[in-house]
Amino acid sequence: MNILKIFRDEVFVPIHPSGWPFIFLFTFGSVLLTYLWMPFLTPGIILSLWCIYFFRNPVRTTPDNDYLVISPADGRILSTDVASVPDDLNLPAGKWRRVSIFMNVFDVHVNRSPVTGRVIETTYHEGVFLNASLDKASEKNERQNMIVEMASGQHVGVVQIAGLLARRILLEATVGDYLNVGQQFGIIRFGSRVDVWLPEKTSVCVLAGQTAVAGETVLADFSERAEEIKGGKTQ
Repeated sequence: MNILKIFRDEVFVPIHPSGWPFIFLFTFGSVLLTYLWMPFLTPGIILSLWCIYFFRNPVRTTPDNDYLVISPADGRILSTDVASVPDDLNLPAGKWRRVSIFMNVFDVHVNRSPVTGRVIETTYHEGVFLNASLDKASEKNERQNMIVEMASGQHVGVVQIAGLLARRILLEATVGDYLNVGQQFGIIRFGSRVDVWLPEKTSVCVLAGQTAVAGETVLADFSERAEEIKGGKTQ
């Protein structure tokens, strides 16, 4: 029974709805090109299967804790350093720590809310398509900002950043929406990055180079600052 469950969970993974048009195009194009040139059969099958794999949307088990910040994306932690907040990300004054997560084309690209709270602001910034692993991508690349306000009043910034191959950022949440931690809020197509902005003094639980799992990996812990946050001192 356990073997069957593992096989079901790992092989028959749900597909994100936004992926079906791409899966159809990849499959149709592969069939057409194979009809015109039979040697394309093998590459066509590989590309079509990869497209299905890219848009997979596995079930995740999210820790239930009001003070934990959970990874919004699968991928490699690039940095957890204090950085300058982009001008278009409207966070309260003060120093902020940026946890950057880089997604390659083999990672799950469905994004999940890092905390429970209400979406109070979303802004879109046009930009270029530099390699998302570069530090300057936070300010230069096309990106979609979202600010979530927790019940404590703490603000958390989440930024979806396009990369070299990414040409479409999909944000499914709007201002006023209430998100539970681990709840899906969007997807970035074909390689990208997500930045989470936290107050400077937040206790970070990951290191650069570590692999994060969306909806499961704990990025940071607000519990040490619980009383400070409740008192209105969110920096």
